[in-house]
Amino acid sequence: MATVTGLFDQRGDAERAVEQLEDAGISSDNISIVSRTGEGRKVEEQGNKAAEGAGAGAGVGAVAGGAGGLLAGLGMLAIPGVGPVVAAGWLVAALAGAAGGAVVGGAAGGIVGALIKSGVPEEDANVYAESVRRGSSLVVARVDDDEIATANQILDRLPRVNIRERRALYAGQGWQRFDDTLDPYDDADVDSRPYTPPPRF
Repeated sequence: MATVTGLFDQRGDAERAVEQLEDAGISSDNISIVSRTGEGRKVEEQGNKAAEGAGAGAGVGAVAGGAGGLLAGLGMLAIPGVGPVVAAGWLVAALAGAAGGAVVGGAAGGIVGALIKSGVPEEDANVYAESVRRGSSLVVARVDDDEIATANQILDRLPRVNIRERRALYAGQGWQRFDDTLDPYDDADVDSRPYTPPPRF
């Protein structure tokens, strides 16, 4: 299987990507979404339920309803350096399982380690983690070789961030790599971050 990723500056675009991937026949079991909550919710209690809810295609401590497929399982947990996220899918299961169903930490490899293990290049994994920390949303799909083109076409129809340009933007600000020992941005920091229109492929 191959790993296809889409980074989006708006959570709604990431959710549309998930829905369109599912509509194209890609199994919910092979799709994940991770997004900053943008809400000042406590996640400690939710994190303790991560192992219970984080099965393939399921979220953690489900908090969202009304949507079908993977999005029906959106739940919450905390990731060091990122903060509270809403998430669902196999990637969340890997994060929650690695931390014993509690808060995901650097000792378990964190979000960067989970992305690398799934086949994402390390330099990209660091940019994805930093982008989620700054308020963006990440969609990761494991697809068969004959589904790669379809998945990329779907993600390209939406405002998917050009990862190379985003890396260059961060590097221009002195950033080198994601650091999960840093304090997460609070909601005001995320909401007030300079918005950069996502470059199109």
